[in-house]
Amino acid sequence: MTRTSTVADVVADVVAAHSPVVFSLVGNGNAHFVASLTSRGHRVVSVRHETATVIAAHSYALAGGGVAAASATYGAGFTNLLTSLAEARLARVPVVVIVGGEPTTGSRAIDIDQIGVAAAMYVQTLTVGRANATAQTELAYAIAARDRVPVIVTIPYDLVDASVDTSVEPPSPAAGLEQEAVLRAHELAEAPDVERADAAHVAGLLARAQRPLILAGHGAVLAEAGDVLRRVGDRVGALFATSLMAHGLTGSPWDLGIAGGFSRPDVAELIGEADVVLVVGASMNLWQMRYQTLLTHAETIIQVDTRPGSTHPRVDEFHRADARAFAEALLAELTDADRDGWRGSVTVPDADSRPFEELAPDGRLDPQAVITELEAILPLERSITQDNGHFMGWAPRHLSAPDPHAMLLPGLALHCIGLGVGSLLGVAAARPDRLPVLVTGDGGFLMELSELDTLLREVPSALVVVMNDAAFGMEVHQYGVRGLDTGAMTFAEVDFAALAVAMGGRGAKITALSDLDRVQEWLDRGAEGIFVADVAISPNVVADWLRLSNRYNGVVEVSA
Repeated sequence: MTRTSTVADVVADVVAAHSPVVFSLVGNGNAHFVASLTSRGHRVVSVRHETATVIAAHSYALAGGGVAAASATYGAGFTNLLTSLAEARLARVPVVVIVGGEPTTGSRAIDIDQIGVAAAMYVQTLTVGRANATAQTELAYAIAARDRVPVIVTIPYDLVDASVDTSVEPPSPAAGLEQEAVLRAHELAEAPDVERADAAHVAGLLARAQRPLILAGHGAVLAEAGDVLRRVGDRVGALFATSLMAHGLTGSPWDLGIAGGFSRPDVAELIGEADVVLVVGASMNLWQMRYQTLLTHAETIIQVDTRPGSTHPRVDEFHRADARAFAEALLAELTDADRDGWRGSVTVPDADSRPFEELAPDGRLDPQAVITELEAILPLERSITQDNGHFMGWAPRHLSAPDPHAMLLPGLALHCIGLGVGSLLGVAAARPDRLPVLVTGDGGFLMELSELDTLLREVPSALVVVMNDAAFGMEVHQYGVRGLDTGAMTFAEVDFAALAVAMGGRGAKITALSDLDRVQEWLDRGAEGIFVADVAISPNVVADWLRLSNRYNGVVEVSA
């Protein structure tokens, strides 16, 4: 006897066709959907907290794996994933989220207005029915891919095991787009074609510049514009810089590295000398602009993005366009041979290989020395993701990545911590050919310690580096210097290496650089399983970008 397909089955059909992996925590509202996937052998990564579902799918997409799916039940399952859902929306990352919902017969005592909550976060919800489950789920993937946003698909609880209704003509998928009129997702629709006059004008500005700079962001990565931007830069003798999410995009020897708060001071100073700056696919947020100190001498700043308008008051000209299309139009206008331009009078600073003191005056490790040592130890084929925190600038500054998909910092859009391990799950699933590396803080790692179990079950190899200062370092260094009591910002030191071993992994307490030999030995033996390097860093080494932030915010340091 042939089993009749249910609403949950046909949603699973679409998800299985589009997403090689689903990150899920099962509950009443999504049990039928998840079981439909697992019964057919589709990969489902079962996490321990719903926050990890969306951030894992988010990082899977950023690491180059495509649009992944996340799933949770209704009510508490839905509310638990809101932090990572907000991060995906603010960061403009495509994710399809399958959740349970209230029955079609009306709200129960346990239900909340999930559609209203999602709309308040600018996230669209599509509710499936017996006649349109396939069309609505396909539409969710179309919107997510087109607008680079998360989209929710809700299965009403009384329909999870209801048979599909094939007697009714399903509505056109385009009908669901009407919902976008009340949400911001529609603002991100496809950009118009490039006007030749605009390209010619910008090409002229770059060609006449004495010190041209091209600053590329994640939008240029998505548009695969790196090679064309490099040729444009070569034609006018420009230097390059990137946002964190476009790290290494052009592959040019004239790339200065990451622009903004995570720039080395000497690199930031050089970037600040540019006279004409072309910003392509970068948001120019406060971090990228180094707290408004980065482009201090620029005479003209041109921004190219798919957004409706410029994102910074310093922008002199804004062109709404696809990054690659605009770069190709520029190249067509720059017909003369390559010239030296700024390159003839400047030397790109070498990678930061200065020797840091191993120990700070308090006898604990300087985190900069640890990260530079890891750069020499780790294999070249690596994918690096981080949690947020005081430590987060050192890995982008001192660790190299093979391409822009291999250096992630989820949580930065929402300024939240506790997303690192979930991100590592997504990175590991997207690029199993690379060593997944997480750099996290002790506070954030404690928030998601349950996901260490998920790592041990689901990931064959990964390195977790815990920057352990027994504190919420960001708060200590922002508010302790203002004279606030730090009693709630510090806590007893946790032995994360011992916890990892107790749960079946490997680990080592790192109190000296020589202790990193334990990491090297693990790598030499095949890097099997999960290794947690618990690094005892000094709480007294303050990142230069945080000091810059404090000055920007008018913080006057108070002596202890």
